Amino acid sequence: MPARLPSAAAIACFGGVNTPTDDAAILAIERPHPDLLKYYLLSALAIPPAFPFLAPYLYFRYHTMRYKFTDEGISMSWGILFRRQIILNYARIQDIHLRSNVVERWFGLAKILVQTASGSTGAEMSIEGLKEFEAVRDFLYSKMRGVKDHRPAHAAVAGATASPADAELAATLREVTRELRELRLALPPRQDGGSGHV
Repeated sequence: MPARLPSAAAIACFGGVNTPTDDAAILAIERPHPDLLKYYLLSALAIPPAFPFLAPYLYFRYHTMRYKFTDEGISMSWGILFRRQIILNYARIQDIHLRSNVVERWFGLAKILVQTASGSTGAEMSIEGLKEFEAVRDFLYSKMRGVKDHRPAHAAVAGATASPADAELAATLREVTRELRELRLALPPRQDGGSGHV
């Protein structure tokens, strides 16, 4: 059985700040909580005529659903006959929402809706079946902000620590620019002869 996050009481002591230990617990999530299957079956029972069709679909969806949280992004996959996989880099994430109905709240579950700048109105990824949804949301926000805040700092550091080869290339380009300017000034002024061409 894959490692799960701590209980809700343990999550409450996180205080909304992800420490490396919290990150490790979230990176270890691979499967949804078993209460998601109960929620799926109750949802299928809500439409009795469709139950024989919905129940097997939702059962196999639950048993094939896998999550993978890495330092670069998230992936989610499910399905038997038609396998579906969604992979999102943290840099693509634009917004994150939590959504839960009455039954999901009763089970202690919520959906984490991850939106990107893809232009679609719906969420690109819907992470469901996690009881640690607030900790995961905070983790995703910190990763999303970390990627966006890291880029300008990285560019500044790259400019400050230029290699000797880069400095030599810049000096050569400055010298070529200076010589071209001198050649342009040394050329006699252009005589159009009143032809009217510009």
